[in-house]
Amino acid sequence: MFSNPTAVTFIGYLIVMVGVGVFAYYYTRSYTDFILGGRSLGGFVTALSVGASDMSGWLLMGLPGAVFLFGVSQSWIAIGLILGSWLNWRFAAARLRVYTEKAHNSLTLPDYLTHRFEDKSNALRIIASAVILIFFTIYCASGVVAGARLFENTFHMEYETALIIGAAATILYVFIGGFLAVSWTDTIQAAIMCVALVVTPIAVMYDAGGFSATTARLAEINPSMLNMMEGQTVIGVISLLAWGLGYFGQPHILVRFMAAKSIKVIPNARRVATLWMLFCLAGAVGVGFFGAAYFSLHPDVAGLVKENHERVFIVLSSLLFNPWVAGLLMSAILAAVMSTLSCQLLVCSSTLTQDFYRSFLRPKATQRELVWVGRAMVLAISVVSVWMASDPSSLVLSLVSYAWAGFGAAFGPVILISLWWKRMTRMGALCGMVVGAATVLIWNHFAWFGLYEIIPGFLFASIAIYLGSMLDRKPDDEVAETFDAVEAEVKAAGVR
Repeated sequence: MFSNPTAVTFIGYLIVMVGVGVFAYYYTRSYTDFILGGRSLGGFVTALSVGASDMSGWLLMGLPGAVFLFGVSQSWIAIGLILGSWLNWRFAAARLRVYTEKAHNSLTLPDYLTHRFEDKSNALRIIASAVILIFFTIYCASGVVAGARLFENTFHMEYETALIIGAAATILYVFIGGFLAVSWTDTIQAAIMCVALVVTPIAVMYDAGGFSATTARLAEINPSMLNMMEGQTVIGVISLLAWGLGYFGQPHILVRFMAAKSIKVIPNARRVATLWMLFCLAGAVGVGFFGAAYFSLHPDVAGLVKENHERVFIVLSSLLFNPWVAGLLMSAILAAVMSTLSCQLLVCSSTLTQDFYRSFLRPKATQRELVWVGRAMVLAISVVSVWMASDPSSLVLSLVSYAWAGFGAAFGPVILISLWWKRMTRMGALCGMVVGAATVLIWNHFAWFGLYEIIPGFLFASIAIYLGSMLDRKPDDEVAETFDAVEAEVKAAGVR
């Protein structure tokens, strides 16, 4: 293995990630540091950590593979994600950062909802925590499977061995360094992903004779590759664009806004994050698009992607670059998998520690105790995820296909409206969460009109929030005063 440049690069990359975790350990002095980085993230780290935690292996494998097969018509989802991410930064980031601090220094989303509405019954905390734990444990298992498959295919390991190795490094640096380790490693991983996705399509175009020649080649062999509406319907395009709605409800992304140093870093972070997404998603589309032209010009190697089109990025990296450079580029796939898995592990750990252990079992627990309970919860979630991933064909993993919609519809309208509407109440929040989640589950089962379930889920949840709030009594003075204080601080900061 050590004579293989790709293997050496992968191992070096894993060592660096664990090293960052050890470094972060010395900056983790309190429980707030462990689960929220002490609200100390600068704009650059906030921006790139949001991007890396958002994009999984789909960015380097799924999207390029789809474009490779069907052309630019598969890029509608990328457009929807860019728009959704920008809107999330614009309308949720700054207000959530301020609100979570003013609402009793809330450290998790269930914590925020509980304090935002002064929910003495803890119903919001329990329901929100249950949704997070169920879906994110499944998400974590999916991430472990993706990492195992990468090691299995790259180094021809047994799946069980690849499973342990693929999960171990991520678990280790999250366990040691907590939120700061996750955020700092996410920044490194985001940079690697961006470089890989910019360099690879450029190299493919250069080999094929430039942009014009490559595009002409595709138009010659399959003109439909250049048609944005090829194989699409209006409903299909709307459904793909609607993926962007999911951002408003993703806990692992929203928690990054909560951890920013101040709202003053948000505008610059939004610009950096949007540029990063533009480069990465355009690069991913470019890998698949230009890759199709490359393999038509090199039929002798086309068989390498014939059986599995999602390997197009891996194959192009190995063919076009020096083995050491190829190893670094392929590490981008590992970076995508690890960055998403790490933040999901930490969100689950935070929920178990803050929203169950501290809230119900040990309200007066010391900071040191909470940090170690948080670490123990990382291990507990990891064990469950690895156990679930030991059977990668398990039906439970199919839930990942609509977990994005579930989070988006259950939490998205609740979070967004709670930040902008003073009259919203606890009952409205409960109705919104229940209706949003139920709509996604029901709509997914019946697949009415072929419409992505997040659209009706988001719409019906918003209606439920309005009706539930209007039928409820007005918020207490303390709740209204906190809302006004948040509004005043955001306006005073001039954040746009």
